[in-house]
Amino acid sequence: MPGKDDAIRPKLDLLLEVWRRNSDLFTKHITDLPELKLNQLVSSVFSNGPYHYFVFDLADLSVRHVSEQLESIHGLNPATLTFAQILDQIHPDDIAFVARAEDTAIKMFRDKIGIDKARQYKFSYCFRLKVADGSYRLFNHQSAVLSTDQLGRAGKMLKVYTDISHLTTENNHCVSLIGMDGEPSFLNLDVDHPLQEATPSHPMFTEREITVIRLVSAGLTSAEIAMELALSEFTVKNHRKRILKKAGCQNMNQLLGSCIVDGLV
Repeated sequence: MPGKDDAIRPKLDLLLEVWRRNSDLFTKHITDLPELKLNQLVSSVFSNGPYHYFVFDLADLSVRHVSEQLESIHGLNPATLTFAQILDQIHPDDIAFVARAEDTAIKMFRDKIGIDKARQYKFSYCFRLKVADGSYRLFNHQSAVLSTDQLGRAGKMLKVYTDISHLTTENNHCVSLIGMDGEPSFLNLDVDHPLQEATPSHPMFTEREITVIRLVSAGLTSAEIAMELALSEFTVKNHRKRILKKAGCQNMNQLLGSCIVDGLV
């Protein structure tokens, strides 16, 4: 009789095949983890909902530094988490998209951006994951390379999963590569034709507007944001109106869902 491992194996094989085809980009040795980089990236995650994270090692497919929130969200034990358990949470209808999304990100670094800049990007896409009560919810997945070996091959990666089902249930089935340290972003790439559409995206929001969005996502009112940024409440409300107009959204919840799914921030 087939066991649980037999159900997980096809999911694992899909992703392993993507990584196998691009194995020259991944290190075969365990690399050191820069703790400062991990802390900086976790603190920069744009989230508006329950989230958890872990560090994934491409050399041996192990997981480390698993956040405690994993248990309350998925009912899994952080101390014994395996990569296969994470894969087992993916909705069966979404696993093929996840594999194509990973392949798209790799192609972008290989053919467009350059693998030497892999640590200056986060990539983001959405899919459904099973939660503790057995139902499926839409999650945003963000990933970033934390370490490389002497040849520049990727080693450890930070993976962050945010439940966004309270903001939207619509998945655009695209991938966004979000540049850091001044690098250009490539947003909403079609996973079937990524390089044809791969032109740098102009920032939709100013740095001040992004700050306002992040503070709104943290639950602050206009008055509290005004105090935080040393602005008048009137100025903050004007920022919010301009942000909604730029994004074509009716309210802030719709905006936050759009920002996360489309990789706008």
